[in-house]
Amino acid sequence: MSDASERFTLDTNLLVYSVDRASASKHRLALEIVDRAPDVDCWLTLQAVSEFYSAVTRKAIMPPSRAAALGGSWLTLFQCAVVSASAVRTALADAVVGRASYWDALLVATAAEAGCKLILTEDIADGSTFGGVAIHNPFAAGGGLTERARGLLDL
Repeated sequence: MSDASERFTLDTNLLVYSVDRASASKHRLALEIVDRAPDVDCWLTLQAVSEFYSAVTRKAIMPPSRAAALGGSWLTLFQCAVVSASAVRTALADAVVGRASYWDALLVATAAEAGCKLILTEDIADGSTFGGVAIHNPFAAGGGLTERARGLLDL
C-alpha cells in the first residue's frame, strides 16, 4: 500500500545530504528522496530551504551562488509552507518549555499548518509525534530507505 497520499516535508539535513558527497550512502539516498519528492505530496518549508543555504555555504559544501540557485529551484519545484506568526508563537512556546529547539519546533509548527502529517529527518527522535506531526528517519538501519519512505515516494 502506498503512503504517497500522506503529505510530508523534508528537514534541512536531507537537503544538505543531497548535495554533500562526504557521506556517500546518505548522499545517494537523500538525492533519491529530493529528486522524487516534488512528484508526490511533499512540501518544503521556507525555513528548511533557508537553513540549507546557511549550512552548505558555512561548511563550504558549495559556493553561495550555486546554493542560492538550487534553493531557488526547489522553491519552484515544491509546494512551499510559509512561516506564519502563529507558527512562530507555537515554536516560541514549545522552545520555552523545552519540548524542542526553537528551529525544530518552528519546522514542526509550519509543517503542521501546511497539512503535513510527517517530517522526514534524521535530527529529531524517530517514531515520535510532535505537534501532531510524526517524525520518521528515512534511512534504514541496514542501508537503503525504509519501507515507509519508499511508500511515500512511490518507489
